[in-house]
Amino acid sequence: MVQGTQQADSNGNGAVPGEPVKTDKNSRRGNWGNQIEFILTSVGYAVGLGNVWRFPYLCYRNGGGAFMFPYFIMLVFCGIPLFFLELSFGQFASQGCLGVWRISPMFKGVGYGMMVVSTYIGIYYNVVICIAFYYFFSSMTNLLPWTYCNNPWNTPTCNGVVTPTGINNTLANVTRSLVTSAAEVAVEVVNKTKRTSPSEEYWKHYVLQISDDIGNFGEVRLPILGCLAVSWVVVFLCLIRGVKSSGKVVYFTATFPYVVLTILFIRGITLEGAVTGIKYYLTPQWHKILDAKVWGDAASQIFYSLGCAWGGLITMASYNKFHNNCYRDSIIISITNCATSVYAGFVIFSILGFMAHHLNVDVSEVADHGPGLAFVAYPEALTLLPISPLWSLLFFFMLILLGLGTQFCLLETLVTAIVDEIGTDWIIRNKTVVTGGVAIVGFLLGVPLTTQAGIYWLLLMDNYAASFSLVIISCIMCICIMYVYGHKKYFKDVEMMLGFPPPIFFRVCWRFVSPIIISFILIFTVIQYKPITYNDYVYPGWSLAIGFLMAMSSVICIPIYALYKIGKSEGTTFLERLKNSCKPDMKWGPALSEHRIGLYATPGSDGEVEVCPLKEKEKEDEKRDEISLTIQGSNGSTAHNTTPST
Repeated sequence: MVQGTQQADSNGNGAVPGEPVKTDKNSRRGNWGNQIEFILTSVGYAVGLGNVWRFPYLCYRNGGGAFMFPYFIMLVFCGIPLFFLELSFGQFASQGCLGVWRISPMFKGVGYGMMVVSTYIGIYYNVVICIAFYYFFSSMTNLLPWTYCNNPWNTPTCNGVVTPTGINNTLANVTRSLVTSAAEVAVEVVNKTKRTSPSEEYWKHYVLQISDDIGNFGEVRLPILGCLAVSWVVVFLCLIRGVKSSGKVVYFTATFPYVVLTILFIRGITLEGAVTGIKYYLTPQWHKILDAKVWGDAASQIFYSLGCAWGGLITMASYNKFHNNCYRDSIIISITNCATSVYAGFVIFSILGFMAHHLNVDVSEVADHGPGLAFVAYPEALTLLPISPLWSLLFFFMLILLGLGTQFCLLETLVTAIVDEIGTDWIIRNKTVVTGGVAIVGFLLGVPLTTQAGIYWLLLMDNYAASFSLVIISCIMCICIMYVYGHKKYFKDVEMMLGFPPPIFFRVCWRFVSPIIISFILIFTVIQYKPITYNDYVYPGWSLAIGFLMAMSSVICIPIYALYKIGKSEGTTFLERLKNSCKPDMKWGPALSEHRIGLYATPGSDGEVEVCPLKEKEKEDEKRDEISLTIQGSNGSTAHNTTPST
């Protein structure tokens, strides 16, 4: 059999005489330039704003160092297994979050649910990035505008940590005595009335010009709208050639935040009071280990931080080469993500400890999370440092890069799903047009979030659009793969792809442990539910109803599409239609013909491969299965049996 074969070339492609050349590249769809690009992109996707503004606060509120114990337990038994499951799922099929559901077409609604979630997150996430852009541009000055209380937007209750006495001096020459006296004044004000910091008033009254109600949109904040346009243009340009261009950008966007974190860490630990802040962050309160809320927070943080069920992990892995070791990658990326969260805690609390020391208050009074940390507490602390604009520039540049890393994958998830679903040559060639179209729609949908009521809507989307719906989507995905498609078949698929079966630990976690933990997270989320508030503002009932509708809009895709698929499936009875709608599609399996072996192909004439239904393959006898394994071994993976018949 000579046709379809060729000799190994001078580039060392690994072929031997008489055997087909295995390029392992999907030339039609594209692959990552190398494996480093995939790892960096996935790290940038998983490591986001939540690692900086949520984890440190959760850690200190849930027992400090004691919180690390349940956190890493949940990482091992839930985080890494789910991460590996999604990477292997996308890599095996080389399809986005819609195409992978050829594994069981009735569950394609899960893919649509992932798209809805990614759409919501992509809309408001870029608004957060645009505000970071705004603060970044505002920091390009000799004096940070939120340093003093002598601005037109300030109120009589404003009291800063630095008094206007030193305004005629350069900030670098502000003396320690000045700061100390300012701190004493601040303490007196705190004792008499509630202190309002200049950074908080800058945030509320100047940047946002916040309205009094979520329904009072007011006017569009043009500076924020302009920054939103900049954000979307940057994201589009970085994804203009898909993974080919974004894979090069992540060399900078995924690594430079660690440079900034390290610079801020070194600066932070040299400040007076930094040790106190770090103690608040790490001091173990072991009695909290017995609190169910601590375990629930640990499980939720792991789940949301890694980006499970967003569709991004499946999408990024779909551009891997078929035999890439995604098992190794999942461990590297998951541990890097969690280590970054812990490291960021030192950076945040060293600065907050310094600020608490100068204000002569407890660290708990200056600690915050979410936008309150990123745009109020931390910027105020930076005003105490010499050359504060430099540190402010670095901090907000880091936030921008952290946000962009996640935003790249969110946009690519939507674009890949659309392109894979349509699948025509024209749309594949013109993927840039799709990317531009999605970016324009995302920008337009984000405009309401740039109004004076925008912050209310942003927090509403953050709390409801991607909360319990992600947990439900992930749980159904586990059930579908492990119990509807079948765990034995999936384990064989992974073995065919990697050359070795999934370790026993992951097999047990996929089938039992992870679904149980996911169910626990869902129950915990429901029990711990409290209506959203923003500072002293209580959201009205109609806005909470909109929040629940957003949350349900992604979940409702699952039963709606399931009923649609059952109705279109062959069969005379409902059970027959249900059974047929759950069977794997004929196209399920590896994308490239040279990888469709074993259960997915039978030897044809002239060395061609022929796709065969999985049902027929399951009925084959043991001898046939052994022959398939032998064919698998001849193509590069471990051969478990050598029979003369092959």
